[in-house]
Amino acid sequence: MSMIADALGVSSATVSNALSGKGRVSTDLVDKIRKKADELGYVPSNAGRALRTGRSNVLGLVLPDISNPLFPQIAQAMEAAASNVGYGVLIADSRGKVTTQTQAISRLIERGVDGLVVIPRRGTRIGDVGCPVAMVDTPSTPGNTVSADHWEGGAKVARHLVDLGHKNFLLIGHDPASNVQNDRIGGMKSALGRNTRHTTVWLETLMYERGERASLGLIDHVKNGVTAIAAVSDLHALRVLTELQTAGIKVPQQVSVTGFDDLIFSPVVTPSLTTVHMDMARIAELAIAALVREIEQGKSTVQNGKAAKQTVTADTSKVSMELMVRASSGPAASPDAPFPTGETL
Repeated sequence: MSMIADALGVSSATVSNALSGKGRVSTDLVDKIRKKADELGYVPSNAGRALRTGRSNVLGLVLPDISNPLFPQIAQAMEAAASNVGYGVLIADSRGKVTTQTQAISRLIERGVDGLVVIPRRGTRIGDVGCPVAMVDTPSTPGNTVSADHWEGGAKVARHLVDLGHKNFLLIGHDPASNVQNDRIGGMKSALGRNTRHTTVWLETLMYERGERASLGLIDHVKNGVTAIAAVSDLHALRVLTELQTAGIKVPQQVSVTGFDDLIFSPVVTPSLTTVHMDMARIAELAIAALVREIEQGKSTVQNGKAAKQTVTADTSKVSMELMVRASSGPAASPDAPFPTGETL
């Protein structure tokens, strides 16, 4: 800025005001200063700005498991929403572990982030970490800032299957400690009605007992009359499709299958997967807006004589989900339909 000031014969303060849009600087002089800045390759110093303002203009994003294809999509939505309001994003991965989540939060705080967006592992709660936190989990989680309405999403997929005439359901979750998955299955059960039957299988428990590559036992469930299998994730629904098709069970002619999250492969697998879509852009927009508002207004509560940052509150706490009806769900098979021979496809 001193070089720009010397070249134009003005003060460094005038240059600073012109480049930041503050102070009383004429339009013509602002244009000259900015043109000279471009000529000299001037780049604002984020470190200098942080010293002056006390803020880094960087947010931390803690993901539960970046190997899951859902979370890179969420990261992209969060980065776009943050960029739109002038913030950068540092990403940390909990790698599926609660202890790693705690370490990830600490590392981001050490790097001077102004606030955090946390998608918690196993429904964990985030306490006072010294900066504002937006929690994105599910509406039933205490302290949740904003999220998809997972209960509503579960209810939508269940009503879709009931409307197709299905009466015997297998519901597949993975982690019984997950608030999100419990809400999804809870929503499904709430919409099944009295004249239906359902069984819930938790894959984490099943795999612990039988091993990671164990069969889900779907043939036995189909023999016992199951005509619809609803999974809490497209990843698990894909495993269901594979096991059914390997056993020669036709989808959806004999069994309908649904997933959750509308992952990138869901429209292109065979058959294309009926699933539930999250409006991640809207969720990210609400979470980032709530976080930035807290950062820039500097609100806090006082507990035991000291300021304690709380999870921030968004304008809307839950965002509706959209049912994506595709080829994997169809009318319930007749009870008299012959059971498949078990041939491998």
